[in-house]
Amino acid sequence: MASDDTVAASPRVEWRARLTLGFAKSGGRTRLVRREHEGPLVVQKPLYPEGDGVCQCIVVHPPGGIVGGDRIELNVAVDAAAHAQLTTPGATRWYRTGSIPSTQHSAFHIAEDAVLEWLPQGTIVFDDARATNDLRVELTGNASYIGWDVVCLGRTASCERFTHGRWRQRCDIVRDGALIWSERAVLDGNSAWLASPAGLNGAPVFGTFVAVFSSFDDSTLNACRALAPVEGDGAVTRFPELLVARYRGNSSEAAHDYFSALWAIVRPRVAGREAVAPRIWRT
Repeated sequence: MASDDTVAASPRVEWRARLTLGFAKSGGRTRLVRREHEGPLVVQKPLYPEGDGVCQCIVVHPPGGIVGGDRIELNVAVDAAAHAQLTTPGATRWYRTGSIPSTQHSAFHIAEDAVLEWLPQGTIVFDDARATNDLRVELTGNASYIGWDVVCLGRTASCERFTHGRWRQRCDIVRDGALIWSERAVLDGNSAWLASPAGLNGAPVFGTFVAVFSSFDDSTLNACRALAPVEGDGAVTRFPELLVARYRGNSSEAAHDYFSALWAIVRPRVAGREAVAPRIWRT
């Protein structure tokens, strides 16, 4: 089997991959009613670990990593009153690209009274990657959304640091046409911000957890603030329609566990259901 270094260095045709999913509620069951893909981005069969109410899908990128020139697009629509949950089988790897950038764009559309959960297992950005990851979430009426991202700059298991390249990410959340959350980040390899106490403070892993709901009461906020990651720093902030948590530290696993614990608190409030961890997280 080729190593990550071999895969990243080998010449390969650039991938253009697009996956479009549509979910609708029918007869009390949320169903995957639309599934279209071009290139290497697919989902496995719909799963129902919680019964008919929640349709779970695992988004799979068979090449295992994103290289220079790749363009990945994920489009998801959740119709009224449906509840969909998306996750991934493992961390997404963004290989070094040299001067050729790679991109991923995700667009989520959530209709009235619907819920979408986007719970990927993380991102590893190799040194000398030049990559852009954009997310746009559009909600209608009282639709709800829970999502997170965990980013590791460099392959820390190999003592690699992010000294070259550029990581861009953007997240916009819109309700009924009005922007309620917008965040942009541009991280250059070896920049002063990576080491600054006001930035990552030398930590290679950072992440954001976002829950969008009509309102979060004090008990939910206090329960979230009572949590702390087993390693690194965590913080929780409440906005009029959002609960936002941050992680900064040295462990993607600690970040994922912290966000999972927050999800277990927030999900009953947002979706009226206790948290049931996807089985793929334990494989």
